[in-house]
Amino acid sequence: MDNQYNYYNQNNTNGNYQYGGGEPYSDGSGKKPKKKMPKAVAVTGLALLFGAVSSVAFLTSNIIGSRILGLNGPSQSSTEGARTVSSNASLSQTSSVVTSDVSAVVESVMPSIVSITNMSVEEVQNFFGGVSEQKSESAGTGIIVSQNDSELLIVTNNHVISGSDTLTVTFNDGTSLEANIKGSDSEYDVAVIAVPLDTISNETMDAISVATLGDSTTLKVGEPAIAIGNALGYGQSVTTGVISALNRSASETDGETGEPVESDSDAQLIQTDAAINPGNSGGALVNVNGEVIGINSSKLVGETVEGVGYAIPISDVSDLIQNLMNQETKTRVAEEDQGVIGITGMSVPAEYSRQLNMPSGVYVSEVTPGGGADRAGMSRGCVITAIGGTTVDGMEALQEQLRYYSVGDTVTLTVQIPQTNGEYEETTVDVTLTARK
Repeated sequence: MDNQYNYYNQNNTNGNYQYGGGEPYSDGSGKKPKKKMPKAVAVTGLALLFGAVSSVAFLTSNIIGSRILGLNGPSQSSTEGARTVSSNASLSQTSSVVTSDVSAVVESVMPSIVSITNMSVEEVQNFFGGVSEQKSESAGTGIIVSQNDSELLIVTNNHVISGSDTLTVTFNDGTSLEANIKGSDSEYDVAVIAVPLDTISNETMDAISVATLGDSTTLKVGEPAIAIGNALGYGQSVTTGVISALNRSASETDGETGEPVESDSDAQLIQTDAAINPGNSGGALVNVNGEVIGINSSKLVGETVEGVGYAIPISDVSDLIQNLMNQETKTRVAEEDQGVIGITGMSVPAEYSRQLNMPSGVYVSEVTPGGGADRAGMSRGCVITAIGGTTVDGMEALQEQLRYYSVGDTVTLTVQIPQTNGEYEETTVDVTLTARK
């Protein structure tokens, strides 16, 4: 070793460090000069060495401590959880949490949803004073809720079928058939229509189903909601969201300003951020189990807001739906054959009803002498609240119902009679309709 390498030595008087075993250099010593290491570099190197040793010691102690104390569990669990979500492409489902994929729920509900087309004819006065007929068409949605011996029964919104001359129902398989009105309620905006079973083919019957109704009294704010309906009349579509609020008072939209106005209805509604658009009216709001928890009503959605839609809680109107299903099916009577009650009246909207402390309905301001109402003993000042068991909240609703009765038919009116103490007493009156004068 000593023959190959010489240690540093300080042989000459000039203090140069030289390395032995080489050829002579310019200084004649035969040894290569060695540069002196700066002190700053030496200090930095020692610091880095110390840091590296400390880091290794720290990591080693953490690993050993984690294994001894069992601290690796949560870390492994988090990794596995993340891997599960990314590989499945959807959130995991529990009994109370909806997955991002609701296709299975929609598939089970869709056969019970129908599209409804309302064709109506209105008389329109032109610029020269003449009158012409104008056809209009509107779209809505319905839910198949039952069937009797001769009819398939479908629930929808009252405003979907209001003013109709012809109602057409389109089923899940694309078949379209004409429907009749069983009964309607303008206050709660609910109606039941019927399609004769003898007009429905066996193939269509196999393709449709009766919806399962849920319990809207158990709903919780924040739970998932799925809205299904004939949005914009383009056909059935699906939107998802949550239950935003419960027991909401509805707001309608002013047709000119677009601003929300107070509704005549006292119904307490479900608020949801699932998109509900024109055409969705009468469609189903369902939960994660595919149960109908509400009847969508786009009529109650303001145009100046986003993510605020309303649905009628199914449990609140289940008895009403049952009552409407049991009514006699109505067919429209030709206008010239329609009968009249024999009164002059005015509407009493809900807001005026509360202010004036009187029932909501039709205030009778005059009774036509010799007419049906006069013969039945009706008098000025009473308020008509229903006809044939169907609630009416104003003159428009009353006239809508009279379209199904001919001259000579007898109808049962529910009437509120004013008392001397300012209260009203309810009674029923049978009125035989007379011809128009």
